[in-house]
Amino acid sequence: MGGSMDVVLISEDRGLYKTCQEILAEILDQPWTITLADSADARSRADLWIWDYQSGAPQPDPSHGFPSSLLYLVSRKDLAEFRQQAAVSGANILLKPVTPVTLAAFLGSAVSARNGNPARDGRSDLLQCLVQTNLRLQEYDQDRTNFLARAVHDFRAPLTALSGYCGLMLDESFGPISDAQRQVLTRMRRSALRLSQMASAMLQLSVARQGKKALNLQRADLQECLDQALHEIAPAADERGIAITPYLEPGNDDLLFEPGQLEQVLLNILDNACRFTPRAGVIEIRGYPFFWERRSGSSETRPDGERRHRTDLEPNSYRIDITDSGAAIPPEHLSRIFEEYASYGGGRDRSGGGLGLAICRLIVTQHDGRVWAENTDLGPRFSIVLPLHRPRVPVGDAEENTALERIRRPNVPCR
Repeated sequence: MGGSMDVVLISEDRGLYKTCQEILAEILDQPWTITLADSADARSRADLWIWDYQSGAPQPDPSHGFPSSLLYLVSRKDLAEFRQQAAVSGANILLKPVTPVTLAAFLGSAVSARNGNPARDGRSDLLQCLVQTNLRLQEYDQDRTNFLARAVHDFRAPLTALSGYCGLMLDESFGPISDAQRQVLTRMRRSALRLSQMASAMLQLSVARQGKKALNLQRADLQECLDQALHEIAPAADERGIAITPYLEPGNDDLLFEPGQLEQVLLNILDNACRFTPRAGVIEIRGYPFFWERRSGSSETRPDGERRHRTDLEPNSYRIDITDSGAAIPPEHLSRIFEEYASYGGGRDRSGGGLGLAICRLIVTQHDGRVWAENTDLGPRFSIVLPLHRPRVPVGDAEENTALERIRRPNVPCR
């Protein structure tokens, strides 16, 4: 294994910087550094450069780095311009927004080549081919996503109209209706609403692929969000005789979130719980202050054990657990049910086609939080952890205000 792995990220995107940190911590068991800089700071050599290309920005001097270990992240609209003025021939290009999986694959191959793998040359050539192929696939995928977004947008309009007409008929705006007609109209309206929700989820996932959404973070009332979600899920819960017991402990005053988005997360998870909780079952909602050890790379810990062993540490987040009395989720699918369009089939498939839960992960991740599922003695539990935003005490560290930041890791596995 070689010495320290030095990576330079030329970007103003702190989200991308965080993603690169997480990937390096996952794939490396050797010392590494990652430097966040702008183009003016790109003067030193590095084992790997990741250049977040911006239109009109100056290009790096090939003599300062290693062209074969330089990766460009380019927006689709800037691709033609980049190709015309790129100073490095045969550059590795990934289209923005780049997925963590794609970025991890490139970084993993670069690390393998840098550490003197016998197949280094062959893998380098193969990587070049894969990167170029991936570029074309990303272009096709973005075209498909744009088409899907337009189609889903048009699909929602008639569904909204159908739901509205059903509501008017249920209110007897067009005259009296029988009990049988009311029951049919109620089911029609509920089906139209579910289709509309699925269309909205598909549209939201499609839009998310095109870039990050700026959140309107605020100190809102978490209890109000939960009450609204409970109000919307009440018809489905009442129909199946499901008892829902909510309790939020104090301690979320420093929680910043976008109310509508978090309400959507709670509603999606509660809808999933209602569909898989047996008749006369129970759903328990519990919220409480929580110490979140982010550096461990995992939040999947039992709440009682976490609080018992870490009573000396001040909570830095707020956690919400939603537990239902439904059947256990197959262990091999626990980590997949939040993936887009994931489905494992069968009557116990809680992925919902990867729409509702994928939306949950998208929103929670945008809030710098984490969401996961696990099986407990009481039934499946879905947990959400959101960071608290308390005023920081000035520490006089001027380096935090510079454009250049460096993170160092010890020579031990990060997991």
